[in-house]
Amino acid sequence: MKKYIALPILLVAIVAVSCKNETKNDEPEVVTVETTKESATYEAGTTQAEFNDPKIAEVFNQYINVKTALVNTDAKAASVAASNLMTAFANVGVEEVALKAAQNIVESDDVEAQRTAFVAVTTSVEQLLTNNLKSGTIYKQYCPMAFDNTGASWLSNSKDIYNPYFGDKMLKCGRIEAEIK
Repeated sequence: MKKYIALPILLVAIVAVSCKNETKNDEPEVVTVETTKESATYEAGTTQAEFNDPKIAEVFNQYINVKTALVNTDAKAASVAASNLMTAFANVGVEEVALKAAQNIVESDDVEAQRTAFVAVTTSVEQLLTNNLKSGTIYKQYCPMAFDNTGASWLSNSKDIYNPYFGDKMLKCGRIEAEIK
């Protein structure tokens, strides 16, 4: 009889211990993580593409300089690079929209405003590149999350994704959308 009484008591004790909720601490656990952000600066590689017109090549090289500054979230460098791009635009003769967009990058010290203007610059440069490549490939890349998920494209001299719309926040966000050959 003692066995029959002891067995249910033992089972109740096992269930009670195994189902016992751990006491919750209302204070969040604080974990100290030492982070040293090495300011990794993205540098654009050399362009392997060859252009039919050296003036178009200069436009593309200056465009890459603007893109690189935006990837690095450097408003001052973007302004300087956009000024050089405006000169290259003037030598080729582009639409007023492209000049105005580049001017907006030059005049702004807000990198987010510069990134917004960069969309129009990209469209204009892409139009210039069409049918102007002698050899090589230019990559049209796309980030679907840019500008509150409306998305935006940019041009690159490399397959590697370096997002000018988010910089180091989401450096690798994007995909290759097309190749210009």
